[in-house]
Amino acid sequence: MNRRRFLTAAGTAAAATCVTAPTAHAATPTRPDREAALLRTWFTATYRSITAMTTDFGLTADKIDVSGDGRPVLSAQTSPTNIGCGLWSTVAAAGLGVISHSAMHQRLTRTVAAVERLERAHGFWFNWYDAHDGSLLTTWPETGDAVRPFLSTVDNAWLVTGLLIAAHADPALRPRVAALLADADWAYYYTPFDPADPVAGPGQLRGGFWPDKPGKGEPTGHHYGALNTEPRMASYLGIADGSLPGEHYWHLFRTLLPGLGQEQEPQGGYVTIDGVRVWEGHYTYRGRKLVPTWGGSMFEALMVPLFVPEPEWSPRSWGTTHRRYVRSQIEHGLIEEKYGYWGFSPASIPEGGYREYGVDGIGMQEDGYYSLGVATPHASFLALPQAPSEALTNLTALARDFGAYDDRYGFRDSVDIITGRVSDFVLALDQGMIIAALAQRLSPGLLQAPFRTGGFRTRVRPLLAKERFSI
Repeated sequence: MNRRRFLTAAGTAAAATCVTAPTAHAATPTRPDREAALLRTWFTATYRSITAMTTDFGLTADKIDVSGDGRPVLSAQTSPTNIGCGLWSTVAAAGLGVISHSAMHQRLTRTVAAVERLERAHGFWFNWYDAHDGSLLTTWPETGDAVRPFLSTVDNAWLVTGLLIAAHADPALRPRVAALLADADWAYYYTPFDPADPVAGPGQLRGGFWPDKPGKGEPTGHHYGALNTEPRMASYLGIADGSLPGEHYWHLFRTLLPGLGQEQEPQGGYVTIDGVRVWEGHYTYRGRKLVPTWGGSMFEALMVPLFVPEPEWSPRSWGTTHRRYVRSQIEHGLIEEKYGYWGFSPASIPEGGYREYGVDGIGMQEDGYYSLGVATPHASFLALPQAPSEALTNLTALARDFGAYDDRYGFRDSVDIITGRVSDFVLALDQGMIIAALAQRLSPGLLQAPFRTGGFRTRVRPLLAKERFSI
C-alpha cells in the first residue's frame, strides 16, 4: 500500500475512536477555550501514564508497555532523569488542579523518601536503580548484561531539577531536599579551562564518571562541549549555586571551530565576553541562521527552556535560535521530506528498542540523527512555546491518522509515518517533557519559579543577557 493510501485508510479507522480531534471540543465557545480543553485532556492522560509508571516505592520507572488491553507492564529500571520527571509532573498536576495539594504532598514525600534511600557516590546518584526497591542495578533486567554503575552529569541535572521544583512547591520538603543536595557539587564533573592546553582543559563538564576507580573515578573520554544541548541544564545549575565559574558558559561551543569536522562549515566570528574569546558561530539551514545542537533533535534544544526562561532573558539570541530551530524541524518534515508530519527527537522505536531521531542538517555531528520517517510526539509538545498552532495541528493529525493517542496514557512514544506502526511504549522522559510543555502552555511559569530566583537570577540571567549569537 502506498503512503497516501495508507494514510487515508489509517485516518478513516482512527477517526472513529480518537478522542482528541478538534471536533470533539467544537461546542466550546472560543478557540482559546477549545485549545485549553484539548491540552488539559492531553495533560490528564499523560499524567495518568506517570502515575502508572510510579512504583509503590515512589520511583518513576523508565517506561511502560501499553500495547495490551490489561494493566501496563512496567520496566524494572529507573534513572535519575525518570525520577526527576515524576517529581515535576506531580507538581504540575497539582498546579493545574488535576490532583489536590494534599495528594501532591503525599506523592512528593514518598518520592523524596525513596531518593534519600538511594545509594550515591561523590554526592550524586547512579544512572540505574531498581524502581521497585531502589537497589543499585549491576545487571540489566531485560538482558542480564552487566551494568557498571555510572554517575551521569546530565541525568543528575534532571533529578536536581525535579527536586528543586518539588521543594519550591512543598515548603515542608525544603529541609530534606537541601540536605540531599548539600554534597552535590557540580565541580566534581568540571575540568577547569587551561589556556596552555584547551583540549585537555576545556572549561567544560565531563559526561560522567565510573566511580569504582580511586579518587574521582574513571571519567568519560568526552566533555559536553556543545552549548545548545540538554547538558547545559547541569551548567546552569552549577553556575547558579556557585560551584561552577560563570566563564564556563563561554567555553561551550556554539558550533565547532571552522576547519574542524562537522556537519557544515560554520559562519560567524570571534568576540570577547567576560575576558573569554568566544567563537560565536552559526549554521544556515534552508536560508535560516541558527545555533545547531549536537545531533539535530528537538529535545537537545528545547527541553531546558521549559524550566530556564532563555527566550525571555535572551530574546535576540536564545529566543531567536529556538524559533528558527522549530521552524527548521517543521520544514524538514513538511517540505524537505514531504512526510506530512514533523517533530523528530530520540524515542522508543516502533519496532522496539530506542533510537535517536532528528534533522541532520541542524546538528553538528557529521553523521548525526536522521528523521527516518519516525515522528515523536514529545517533539511537537516541545514546540508549543514557539509554534503553538502548528504543534496542535501536527499532534491532532498524529492522533487522528495513526491512533497515536489514547485517553488511558496519552501519546505513544513514536510513530513510523511510512509503515503506520506506533510504538508500544511510553517513556518517562518523553512523558515528562510533554507534562512540562503542557504546564508551560496552560500555566506559564508554573515549573519555572525555582529557576527565576537566587543564583539563576543573579548569575545565569546576566550571562544570557550578554549572549550575542551571530544569527
